[in-house]
Amino acid sequence: MENRKSQIIELALRNIREKGYLSFSYDDLAKELGVTKASIHYHFMKKEDLGLAVCIKLKEGLEKSYLNIDQAQINSEDKPWEFISRRANQIGNNEVCPISSLQADYNFLPIAMQESVQQLSQMEIDYLKKLLDVLKEEGKLTHDTGALAALLISSIKGALQYRRVVGEYLYSIVIDQLKLLVNGNDGVRNM
Repeated sequence: MENRKSQIIELALRNIREKGYLSFSYDDLAKELGVTKASIHYHFMKKEDLGLAVCIKLKEGLEKSYLNIDQAQINSEDKPWEFISRRANQIGNNEVCPISSLQADYNFLPIAMQESVQQLSQMEIDYLKKLLDVLKEEGKLTHDTGALAALLISSIKGALQYRRVVGEYLYSIVIDQLKLLVNGNDGVRNM
């Protein structure tokens, strides 16, 4: 039973990455899983319930990524970029970041999901800010870490969107340029 529930969440997450929350139905999920719609409804009465379960999974993934990187034995200068790259590597070339996808559908989401998406969005920025705060404390960064985290996340998300259309090279160019911008503007050395 729990395995089926996890399969449904994973499939919903994939659909969100590929086409958005609003663009898939329980019928789509049932066909892909080879089950009845009633089987999906058994685990998640409403699509909102499934959406909230997906948000919980995304939250757990963000927390795990942050904690793994925060505790990793790597240079503090590398940790923000490692956080970004690990998150981006989970997104296929023809997919969108699931948080970005939910943000795109935000105005059409139920209130409880809007609140979850707000929390996820802020959490993503806050975790990157915490990694940048360490650099500031070490004297390796002079930027406003909150503003820098927002800039980096926004730029990366945009690059991931463009990557779908123009190819992988654009994402790499954006990462390289962000590193130069941060390093060359009184920012982090060797970041």
